[in-house]
Amino acid sequence: MAASEGSLRSGAGVRDNAVVTFDLFSALIDSRTGGAAVLGRIAAARGWTVGGGELYDRWDATNKRLQRDCRRWAPYRVLAARALADVHGSLGLAGDAVADVDALLESLPGWPLWPDVADGLPALRSRFRVGLLSNVDDDLLARTRAAPLVDAALALTSERLRAYKPGRRIYREARRLLGPMVHVASSARDVRGALEAGLPVVRLVRPGHGLDPEGPSPVHEARTVAELGPLLERAARG
Repeated sequence: MAASEGSLRSGAGVRDNAVVTFDLFSALIDSRTGGAAVLGRIAAARGWTVGGGELYDRWDATNKRLQRDCRRWAPYRVLAARALADVHGSLGLAGDAVADVDALLESLPGWPLWPDVADGLPALRSRFRVGLLSNVDDDLLARTRAAPLVDAALALTSERLRAYKPGRRIYREARRLLGPMVHVASSARDVRGALEAGLPVVRLVRPGHGLDPEGPSPVHEARTVAELGPLLERAARG
């Protein structure tokens, strides 16, 4: 999945216009639907009364906090297991967090894309160089339904950049490697993080994701992937 820094900067084999990067787990994949279903099955098998949606929401919030506070890079899978262990402890659940996270991440190929992605991304690739910028390990990204829809040479992960959103370093490292870029974000932390790092941002509105009221607001906002084209052009020029 990784490409050399030189090939990224030269844009070998692709057009010379600005790169458009997408977030993976909010802009492209309906991660809550996919993850909550798996955690719900785990809870039901163990006779827990907590539902999959609550488990997912608690795990996701803790996982994001650990990523935010990570000063010495650790793999996504490690932080995810630590987050689930915290959730188990807070709810008094007797579970194996490592095994449960393994089951959760093994299910990634089944996590659904948002309905406008499968057709929308190929259409965008006829006009833009489309990549990814995501808090994820390389091997996990490769197993998602989104991976084949973007240019693998432009898919940057926290594992590769050794940094996590919403810290500024991951965005600035991405821009250093990719050159001029526009980031498409949906989650509050990603929108705020990218804007505060100085990147042009188009917010792609997704259910369950709002804006950080304490952070900057994006100039450009789309409701579907199909609406992105002219907004991306304006953001790139701006």
